[in-house]
Amino acid sequence: MKKFIETLKNCWKIEDLRMRLLITILFVAIYRFGSFVVLPGINPANLEKLQQQTAGGLMSLLDMFSGGAFSNASIFALGIMPYISASIVMQLVAIAVPSFQKMQREGESGRKKIMQYTRYLTVAILLFQAPSYLMNLKMQSPSALASGLSWSEFMIPATIILAAGSMFILWLGERITDKGVGNGISLIIMIGIIARLPQSFFQEVGSRFTAITGGGLVMFIVEILILYAVVCAAILLVQGTRKVPVQYAKKLVGNSQYGGARQYIPLKLFAANVMPIIFAQALMFIPLAIVQYSSDNLGWFTRSLLDNRSLVYNIVYVLLIVAFTYFYTAITLNPTQMAEDMKRNNGFIPGVRPGRDTANYIEEIMSRLTLPGSLFIAFIAIMPALAGLLNVQQGFSQFFGGTSLLILVGVVIDTLQQIESHLMMRHYDGLLNSGRTRPQNGMSAY
Repeated sequence: MKKFIETLKNCWKIEDLRMRLLITILFVAIYRFGSFVVLPGINPANLEKLQQQTAGGLMSLLDMFSGGAFSNASIFALGIMPYISASIVMQLVAIAVPSFQKMQREGESGRKKIMQYTRYLTVAILLFQAPSYLMNLKMQSPSALASGLSWSEFMIPATIILAAGSMFILWLGERITDKGVGNGISLIIMIGIIARLPQSFFQEVGSRFTAITGGGLVMFIVEILILYAVVCAAILLVQGTRKVPVQYAKKLVGNSQYGGARQYIPLKLFAANVMPIIFAQALMFIPLAIVQYSSDNLGWFTRSLLDNRSLVYNIVYVLLIVAFTYFYTAITLNPTQMAEDMKRNNGFIPGVRPGRDTANYIEEIMSRLTLPGSLFIAFIAIMPALAGLLNVQQGFSQFFGGTSLLILVGVVIDTLQQIESHLMMRHYDGLLNSGRTRPQNGMSAY
């Protein structure tokens, strides 16, 4: 605690870091305030059925990622998720379309073009999702519309407001990245998720101590221990890295900084990080988008796909995560390019010939790492469903794993590293003295 207080004092002493923190807090406060601003023409007192709909199943995930704005019929109801969806689509397009592949190789100018196309696609998605949200709102809470106003008159201005609200959130995230502590989009998502934590926590405490079969204090302590173990596992997933030693030629490392020491190729055990979960979850939302307006006479399989605690849902979810882990690892790591770069810099792996043999060796190592890594990611992803077997409340169980926990852990670590870098530049100690952000032997530690 003493070190934490000392770190806060050091952060306040550095003018640039102090301004970045204050700007970040300001923009986050604006985002949270906007999530409670109800759409013009909507009576918030008549949204009970919408809030009941978002209390469980896949709808609860949408509401969680928007920080409760979805169930509040807020101007920020669609949140940042349309931009995330557009980014995923653009990543896939950049793999399949040669012109976009060329754009990626153009450096900063190519990146700006792709970002611009991503924004255009975000607007297109919003113009589809906003009317869909309003149609669902009409079906769930038809009395929520103010008297004297028809839905036909309400739809067009409300669609514009919802689309503008999401684009404003995107702007806030980009400003946090440029002027704040960084990772603006991720920070916006994290704030939306963590906003539900206090309410979910107290609901879980109340259920354990009031319900006849709640289990009382013992079961609550068991829950907290499991949650702690899962958080540690999530940290391992975010930071897990395996290294392959490479001996560089003396003419490359013969200076005093490196002194001929061994270098390392960073091969992550979880190279795809949380992207397979995001891809898989995006696909799992498709049945919801198709049938949310025709909930009558649904088949058993369809109903199972709409329940994120069902066996069918989680089996399909795991298979998609494993498949996307292999897919994403294959498109982000190019063993041939890595082998060529090593050969160009007079580097080699001991006992392996440069060139094709090195590429095959790296590919073999990655294949061995991908399967256990994908299964571990899948286990983290289905932990909320497993927590449900212990009668954990729906809202609180979302913090036991899945995208929400991984985003929380990943964003917290990245934000601490950003603050740590500012402190280290001014020769102050941060909170990550034992972390991997500190250099070792004059080299960056992975």
